[in-house]
Order: sequence, then C-alpha cells, then structure tokens
Amino acid sequence: MKTIFPFGRFFRNGLQGISLAVVLAGAASCSRQAPVVSDDSDKADGTNDASTVAVAKVTLGEVSKTVGLTAEFLPWQDVEIHAKVAGYVKVINVDVGDHAKTGDVLAVLEIPELDDELKQAEAAILTAEQEVKSMQAAYDESTLLANRMNAAAKETQGLIAQQDLDTANDKNRADEANLEAAKQKVNEARANADHLQDLVAYSKIIAPFNGVVTRRYADTGALVQAGTVQAGVSGNSNSMPLVSFAQLNPLRLEFPVPESDVPYVHLGDSVEVEVPALNKKFEGKVSRFAQKVDTATRTMLTEVDVDNPDYLYTPGMYATVQLTLARKSDTLTIPIQSLNVGDQPSVLIVKDNRIEKREVTVGVETPDRAEILDGLEEGDLVVVGNRGALQVGQPANPKLVDNSTP
Repeated sequence: MKTIFPFGRFFRNGLQGISLAVVLAGAASCSRQAPVVSDDSDKADGTNDASTVAVAKVTLGEVSKTVGLTAEFLPWQDVEIHAKVAGYVKVINVDVGDHAKTGDVLAVLEIPELDDELKQAEAAILTAEQEVKSMQAAYDESTLLANRMNAAAKETQGLIAQQDLDTANDKNRADEANLEAAKQKVNEARANADHLQDLVAYSKIIAPFNGVVTRRYADTGALVQAGTVQAGVSGNSNSMPLVSFAQLNPLRLEFPVPESDVPYVHLGDSVEVEVPALNKKFEGKVSRFAQKVDTATRTMLTEVDVDNPDYLYTPGMYATVQLTLARKSDTLTIPIQSLNVGDQPSVLIVKDNRIEKREVTVGVETPDRAEILDGLEEGDLVVVGNRGALQVGQPANPKLVDNSTP
C-alpha cells in the first residue's frame, strides 16, 4: 500500500513555526535595546544637547548718563542805547565793531533850547538869592523893633499902647514868613538848574559797560527823540536807538534741557562743548538754570559762562553740549543689550549650565551699559546673544564674550 506524505499540512505547520520564530526573535531584540532609555536619561543633565550661549560677566565699573543738546552763544549783556533827551546828533564817535569802555562817550547831542533854559534857570537863582537878602534885611529890622518895643513895654508899665506892640510883632512874623518863602524860591530855582544840568549831561551818550558796537542807527545831524518818558513830560518811548551795544567777554552759552532730564541738572555740572564752525572743543560748567520748565517747549533754560578774551566765539554761533546727567563709580553693570525692559526689567543668566531668568532693578542707563541695583551679583553670567530662542531651564553651555559684543 502506497504511503501518502501530508505535504500540505506540513507546509502550513512550517509557516506557523517560522512566524513564531520571527516573533520570538523580535521580542528578544526589544529586550536587548532597553539600555537606550538610560542613554536618554544621561542627556537630561544637559551635557550632550546643550546650546552654546554668548554671555558676559556682571562687573563693577563706572556708568555715566549724558545727553547731547544744541546750544547758542549769547552776549553777556546786550542793550540798545537811546537818548534820554531829544536833540540833534552833533557827533557820533563809534561805528559797528568798535570797542568802548565804561564811561566812554559814544555820541554827543546838540540841544540849543536846553542851553537857553539853563541860562534862565541860573538867572532865576540869582534873582531868588537877591530876594532872600532883601527879606533877610526886613526881617532883621522888624525883629529888632519888636524886641525893643516889648522890652520898653515891660519897663514903662503901660506907656506903650498894646496895639503898637501887636503891630510890631505881626510885622516881624510876616517878614519871617517872607524870608522863608524867598529861601524856598532859591531852592526851587537851584533844583530846576540842576535838572537842566542833568539834561545837558544826558546830551552825552555814555557806554554803560565794556563792550562792542553791534549796530549803528544814527548819523551826524540826525534828530533823535528821548527814549524814556519823564514824569510830567510827554515823551516817545518808541524812539529809534543810537546804537546797539553788547558785552562779548564773557559770553553766555544757552541751551534747553528736556523736562525728563531736569532733575539731573545741578550747578557746577561738567559739560563738554564742541563748536563745529571753529572745530573747537572745551570743557565748561553749568553756571545757572531757570528752575522753571517752559510750558511751550517743555524744556528748562540752562547756561554756561564762557570766557572770550580774544573774541574767538561770536554771539549767534551754535555749539553742541554734552551734559553729564549722572555718574556712578564702582557699581554693578551689564551690557545694555542683555537687559529686557518692561514693567519689570529682567535678564537671562546661565547658572549650572541652565538658563535662568532674573528680575532686576535698573539704575543709570547709557547707550552701552546699564547699572544694576538689585537682582544680580558680581561675576554672574548674563546672556547677551539671541534670547528669543532660549527657554528658562534649557541646558546651555556659556561662551564668554567681550562686554561690548552683542
């Protein structure tokens, strides 16, 4: 009898055996890869996948806050000199650019009617003085007569009529009053003459201080009006001046300080001045400030006194002033680019190879440095590179860079 081999069943059983072997082999393979988990745990300490981060050390240093402002040179004093009395320009001794000292005669006016009035006033004084002499003689005579009659009346006991005594005494008192009136007229005449003498003196236009004529308005022969209104006399307060006169040594360097910087301005603060027109630089100090903010410009007027013995600087020239508003020494500083500003300023630091966020208190800020009052210590490493891609807690390898390098 022929034996039939069950090839089909064997084949099916063989496939099942192969499949089981594959499954078992896969399970064995998975069990051999289990140590990979421990490798991932090794990476958790940041030694293998940490990013390199640019940092700078928190250091002790000096910071100073300065602001650049546009300034203008102005005269120390600048006036337009008017005539105090009306008259014709007899002579003018100066022209534009001429220097004069205090008391120098700049111009002389001719006032013909004033001379006549002065002569009349002097004659009035003489007349009043003669009147005083006459009144004095009458008073002396009536005083002598009254004294004699009063003495005789006491000795004779009624031989002299009372009416005669009263008449003598009344005349004496009248002469005394007339004498006082005459003396008063003399005083009035002298006061009038003195006033006219002052007006004559006003015909000379005098330099009020050492300065330079910056403009001339009148020529010889010109009629000028009084520049001031005298009491009881009509005058022209809008009269044309004779000259403009300015004191150019020293000069005022004037500049406006913005309202936000006003609290930092103090007398004696140092400034650095640059005059582009002359390619000159020099140092100065704040001499005065208005202590009031202009409501129109929101600035405060500030001045620096500038010596100008050689008249190198000219009023109207512009200058640039670098005003130091604050200066701190031996204070903690960081690069300004490491600071994240906002309601609460903060920085990112690298500590123990991890990114940390620190809130800080900021003091003086400059274009490249910031003062840190609280939140950091000397030697801390602050991130100065690109912080946008960094997360708090992220592993990081710090790379120290120059503080000036972003």
